[in-house]
Amino acid sequence: MNQTIWLTLILFLPALAAILLALMPRQDKTLVRWTALIASLIPLALTLFVWFAFKDAPANAAGYKFEEQYTWYAAINSSYHVGLDGLSLTMVLLTTLLTPLAILASFSVEKNVNAYMALFLFLETGMLGVFMSLDLLVFFVFWEIGLVPMYFLISQWGSEKGEKQLWGGMKVSSRTYASFKFMIYTMGGSLGLLLAIQLLGVVNQTFDLPTIVTQWNALSNSDVLLGGFTTVGIAKAVAFWAFVIAFAIKVPVWPFHTWLPDAHTEAPTAGSMILAGVLLKLGAYGFLRFVLPLYPEQSSQYAGVLAGLATAAIVFGALSAYAQKDFKRLVAYSSVNHMGFVMLGIAAAARAAGTLDANIAMNGAVLQMFNHGLSAAGMFFLVGVIYERLHTRDLDAFGGFFPRVPVYGGILIFTSMASLGLPGLNGFVSEFLVVRGAWAIFPFFTALSMIGLLFTGAYVLKGIGKTLHGPLNEEGAHHLSEINARELWVITPLMVLMLWLGVLPGWLLSVINNAMQVLFG
Repeated sequence: MNQTIWLTLILFLPALAAILLALMPRQDKTLVRWTALIASLIPLALTLFVWFAFKDAPANAAGYKFEEQYTWYAAINSSYHVGLDGLSLTMVLLTTLLTPLAILASFSVEKNVNAYMALFLFLETGMLGVFMSLDLLVFFVFWEIGLVPMYFLISQWGSEKGEKQLWGGMKVSSRTYASFKFMIYTMGGSLGLLLAIQLLGVVNQTFDLPTIVTQWNALSNSDVLLGGFTTVGIAKAVAFWAFVIAFAIKVPVWPFHTWLPDAHTEAPTAGSMILAGVLLKLGAYGFLRFVLPLYPEQSSQYAGVLAGLATAAIVFGALSAYAQKDFKRLVAYSSVNHMGFVMLGIAAAARAAGTLDANIAMNGAVLQMFNHGLSAAGMFFLVGVIYERLHTRDLDAFGGFFPRVPVYGGILIFTSMASLGLPGLNGFVSEFLVVRGAWAIFPFFTALSMIGLLFTGAYVLKGIGKTLHGPLNEEGAHHLSEINARELWVITPLMVLMLWLGVLPGWLLSVINNAMQVLFG
């Protein structure tokens, strides 16, 4: 088979499977579940093939491999252009790994199973399209496609408890509120992103990313654009902030983070796994793929602002997590904290691109994206396991569960320690690299972020202590049962990777480092 179709197969097979699932009989839920799982495993198998073939595959001048390009919209020079480098390959692997695990975690879902599974597979196509696209217009299409399935997953299969009172006294369910908030925030940021993409397309007469990077950076800031309306320097500054705000909302960077705890808390367990594991990475990926290459001067100029916001996310995310009584909300705020380290590494790379320290910080940021995807997905899944049994996430309703569920307790401690950054597990390696690289570039912000690292330990230990230790909560323990075989199949691959990357991270870091060297020198 010609290797040039591998990416198209990985990208569109989930969407084709989603259409098939939507047409299957609703009565046979077991068949629908297993069809969805098998369909999600095929892109994973193809991604593993591409991973092992990646090293020896030929690359184009910009460093992309397995490239495909076909004319899509000739009138505006937009094409279906996809390709992979080490950065996008890492994110594609994370996406195709977490999707089947999330689907397996959803086998207990009984409501509209066909639609539920189809939405998950459509969501996978949307996420993969963002990571593979090398045409800005195609990238934006996939960026927006990912919104729709997650909106319905939250609004239709989210938590059925709780209400929110809106202005004017109107009351809506918490899941409706969270899904609308998620949609409005992301679409609000996307408006500026679309306008900036249109600006790039008009100026460069193409939407092809490698071509735009070359042409856009060759323009002088004093050159006049758009019939004398503005100069290149002003256009770059405006487009830079349009890109930054859109991606900052998606990460999310403080203070654009307020949609995240609501969306995580109300989403179904598998939805939270994908939301934290992959969707948050779309924003960080956008900074590395678009903002830094397209706007190197502006990125360097405003890197201090990004570093300050990243530090605020690290510190305030940790403090907010510690204050939570809802276990799932605690884990949600931990994502703000951990993604803050990603942004700190990106800010360091923006300020001092091409230096050794910047390269270390950037490698750490990308590795942190992958590591957080594993640990956050694992934590949300484990919260979901206990929620299915007790129908509450209130930490005050837990306590003393370790003797009753020792296997679950051991897994929760292991995954929590990976999230904490315990040496020997994956979180330590990536956060160490970010701190090591950022220290020489932003010593004040790096030192300040250690406050967040201190409280990371505090909120992780609070979650473990409230759940597993202390006096036994008899009412909760009465309904508690040990983690089952299906649930073990979900969490075991994540645990293996957490340990593997903690002890031997070189297999992933080498792929990431090669991509960073090509992108930023």
